Amino acid sequence: MLGVGFLATMAAAVSSFRILTFVPGTGSTTTTSGALAWPKLKVTNVKSLEVLKPVTFNYPLDNTPNLLVKLGAKAENGVGPDGDIVAFSDICQHLGCFYAFQPSGSSPPCNAAYTASSPVAYCCCHGSVYDFLHNANVVSGPAPRPVPRAMLDYDDTSGDIYVVGMAPPNIYGHGPPGVTDPAQVLEYDLQGGQIVTEITLS
Repeated sequence: MLGVGFLATMAAAVSSFRILTFVPGTGSTTTTSGALAWPKLKVTNVKSLEVLKPVTFNYPLDNTPNLLVKLGAKAENGVGPDGDIVAFSDICQHLGCFYAFQPSGSSPPCNAAYTASSPVAYCCCHGSVYDFLHNANVVSGPAPRPVPRAMLDYDDTSGDIYVVGMAPPNIYGHGPPGVTDPAQVLEYDLQGGQIVTEITLS
């Protein structure tokens, strides 16, 4: 347990330096027109998803992971035939750790005393909890704001699910924390890595 705690603390400490190294305008971006724009990319097809089985994909940059999950219950801003498919940045808004999805009734490996009462994200670094049914609002823990939502578009003819942008606030470590102006979110979130041109699930 001491070893796990030490590694989690070190991960949090290292990730907290991301924001200190961000300099606007110096990130690597790639656009065809020269103007910043969110790439629209196919993530998956609804037939490939299993309820409460999250998939990870990088967007909008190759170093900014997101979790996409079919929750099995209608969610705020959910897409798909049941309005239950959502995606959020997998980078905690507290200190930039990566969190894990927890279905209702499950406990994270780092805290057996906690049992999720609904589908949530649980960050083992410091215990931040995000409600996936309600736009990743903070349920408990030190996180000061929700994790950004990956905006999804559903094609009801083909069943394809596309990611079309990131909703505010900005991704942790990309610009000043808590930016909510959409133009600034676009600018900051598209700097600091290579823009993804094709989605690969993991």
